[in-house]
Amino acid sequence: MTAPADGNSPIEVLLVEDDPGDVLMTQEAFEEHKLRNRLTVVSDGAEALAYLRREGRYADAVLPDLILLDLNLPRRDGREVLEEIKKDEQLCRIPVVVLTTSQADEDILRSYQLHANAYVTKPVDFDRFISVVRQIDEFFVSVVKLPPRG
Repeated sequence: MTAPADGNSPIEVLLVEDDPGDVLMTQEAFEEHKLRNRLTVVSDGAEALAYLRREGRYADAVLPDLILLDLNLPRRDGREVLEEIKKDEQLCRIPVVVLTTSQADEDILRSYQLHANAYVTKPVDFDRFISVVRQIDEFFVSVVKLPPRG
């Protein structure tokens, strides 16, 4: 087992996002603030599960230390992906931050019922979006002690 972060080591972040604009903003947030963490992007729920289960072309994938998950995804909805992650013995320890445009109470409640570690509504303003991504990064890298990678 390898420790994900000791305060100096970068962590592996999996972004599950189908909106190219949001992907670009997240990548820019990592670059603009010199976040050393490695960001891997998959664009739908089925691809996310294949990546996490190391199936097919993802056979050599490194399990992430943190997952940023959109809810409204093609092929497999983000709620389904979250449910699959949290019921899988190998994956359930990975923190999942739901990062979505939905402010609906039922989405917030359902995400926490499915054991999301946090629910963050995406700001539409670019500068605020960058700030939110940076705060998520700072919290999970500097404040929280993440479990070792499996």
